[in-house]
Amino acid sequence: MRHRVGHRKLGRLTDHRLSMLRNQAEALLTHEHITTTLPKAKELRPFVEKIITVAKRGVKAAEPKGKTLAARRQVGRDIQNDDVVTKLFGDIAPRFMERPGGYTRILKLGMRKGDGAETALVELVGSEFDPKKAAAEKAAEAESGEAPKSQKSVGERLRAAASRIRGEKKDAKGGAPSKASKPARGAAKKTTTPRKAGGS
Repeated sequence: MRHRVGHRKLGRLTDHRLSMLRNQAEALLTHEHITTTLPKAKELRPFVEKIITVAKRGVKAAEPKGKTLAARRQVGRDIQNDDVVTKLFGDIAPRFMERPGGYTRILKLGMRKGDGAETALVELVGSEFDPKKAAAEKAAEAESGEAPKSQKSVGERLRAAASRIRGEKKDAKGGAPSKASKPARGAAKKTTTPRKAGGS
C-alpha cells in the first residue's frame, strides 16, 4: 500500500528531481512527445498536467479583469523559457479547453539496449496522426504544388522509437530494421605482431 507516499524519488535529491521534471516538461511542451524511462514518465505526467490546467485557467480568464497574468507567473515558476510559455498559452491550452483532464499519454516501448531500463513515449493527446487532417493537408499541398510531408501513425512512431532504443539499424533499401551484424563465432581474429622493444 502507498500509505501517504507522494511520489517516486528517482534516486535524486529534491532540487535535482524538480530540475529534471521541469526540463522534461519544457521538452514535452516544445516537441509534444519525448522518450524517457517509465518511472520518469509516470512522474512527469501529473507535473505537466497541472501546468496545463493552470494555463487553461489563465486562457479561460482572458476577459477583462481576468487572471491571465497570475497564471503566466505561476507557470513561469516551472517553465523558464518564454517561447514555451507562449506556445502553452497560445496553442496547447486552447486545444484542451473542452477536455476535463488527461492531457498526456504514456506508451511503453520496451527495454533500452544499454542498461535494460523500461522506456516509454510520453506525448500530448491530439499530437498523433489524424488521417482526415492528413488528407486535407495533402489536398492543399497538391493545389499549391509543394512536396507532401509524410505523417506516421501512432503504431509506426512506436515501432520506430522502439527500434531506435534497441539499437537496430535500417537496411540500405530503407526496409525493416535489422540487427547489426557480428562476426561468426569461430571466425579467426586479426592478430598483430608486437613492436620491437628498444630504439629506432
